[in-house]
Amino acid sequence: MKVGLQLRQSQQLTLTPQLQQSIRLLQLSTQEVNQESERMLNENPFLEREEDYGALSYVPGGGQALHQQNVSTKQEDPPATEREAAPSDADWAIPSFTSIGKDDDDDTHGEMAAEKPSMREHLIGLLNLSMLAERDKLIVELLIGDLDENGYLSQTLEEIHEMLPAELDITLDDLQTALVQLQHLDEPGIGARNLSECLSLQLQALPASTSQLKIARLIVSQHLDLLAAHDFAKLKKLLHCDDASLRTAHELIVHLNPRPGSIFEQAASDYVIPDVLVERANSSWRARLNPEAMPRLRINQVYANLMQSRNESSSQEMSGKLMEARWYIKNLQQRFDTILRVSQAIVERQQQFFQHGKIAMRPLVLREIADQLELHESTVSRVTTQKFMLTPSGIHELKYFFGSGLATKNGGSCSSTAIREIIKRMIDEENTRDPLNDSRIAEILAQQGIIVARRTVAKYRESMQILPVNLRKTL
Repeated sequence: MKVGLQLRQSQQLTLTPQLQQSIRLLQLSTQEVNQESERMLNENPFLEREEDYGALSYVPGGGQALHQQNVSTKQEDPPATEREAAPSDADWAIPSFTSIGKDDDDDTHGEMAAEKPSMREHLIGLLNLSMLAERDKLIVELLIGDLDENGYLSQTLEEIHEMLPAELDITLDDLQTALVQLQHLDEPGIGARNLSECLSLQLQALPASTSQLKIARLIVSQHLDLLAAHDFAKLKKLLHCDDASLRTAHELIVHLNPRPGSIFEQAASDYVIPDVLVERANSSWRARLNPEAMPRLRINQVYANLMQSRNESSSQEMSGKLMEARWYIKNLQQRFDTILRVSQAIVERQQQFFQHGKIAMRPLVLREIADQLELHESTVSRVTTQKFMLTPSGIHELKYFFGSGLATKNGGSCSSTAIREIIKRMIDEENTRDPLNDSRIAEILAQQGIIVARRTVAKYRESMQILPVNLRKTL
């Protein structure tokens, strides 16, 4: 074999640290971007918060607003692989944005509401106010400590009794008495050992004159499995009652609370800050960035001027920090610019959704937006993940507006979101004594020109957590 050297010319894409940062920022959520900005503020002395909240409005591609990289070719990642020469430090700031409908008085916050007590704290507070003997209070408090988050006793009285030290001299009868005292301490159902007992306790708290109370008690104590299976024919036979009586008892039961401890749960909501706001402008809808979602950063001019006055050899490290700060602000600017461009393209294509709701959602795929904006699909995918839009119908992730479509008889297509909404409305309006099965729903959709299989209807119904036909049937 002959050994030799050969020269070959080829092209290879190299991701610079700046481009890697741009890609990373684009795929982060708003919360993660703010966390990253906090880290950069702590580590880079050339970065500072922009405290002067002016009234600059964002205009895509505008000179005073976020710097926009106009791109004429598709790219693998965010729409800028090459950067121009860095502008002056005075331009290295993310400008403030005009708030929508925000009065000056909104900056002042009212007094925070007191934190809601937990279920155990609430019950112990009531216990301390009761007229029980101190020893009885201690035993009841012991049981309170064994309640789960739903208000149920997590162990049997026998198991609790076995765990107690013998020197406490607490008998099983003492625990049984304490359980009755606990169950009548406050919210009916708390302290129950199972669902049947929980519902029975709530029924016992109702006035004796309540219609069909006796039948309801029999159902929850002996026939909950038949009720769960909606086997009304067998229930009527066992209870010797007619349709009207069973219907009244059923209504009584479904309005009970199977999780009485849940009313004490702290509202641990996941707060989402929308990246984009959608507003009506004349006869159409427009998107604009949410000023509350944007970190307001700029270059610290004092440090920048001090660094420039030093000689080059002593300021090499600080020069790197300054350049890092500049690129971070520039990449943030480009992130928000790309989010706005993609959001506006979505809004333009989903005008009917904003006007009429889910039923008017049109099919949309990532490639449509990518082709329109001359971006790569991967870029659009990153932009639409964990980025949220505030609309008249609520907050939606940008990915929510994308979905496949099913064919219609006239040759068009209908989005899966719209079909789900149609199915939901059909079920909401159905006769619950004769509910629609999946095959019948598919037939009705076909009559409306939407071709959809029964299996697809079942998949959409399950995705909306709608029960099957046998469990939706009532008397």
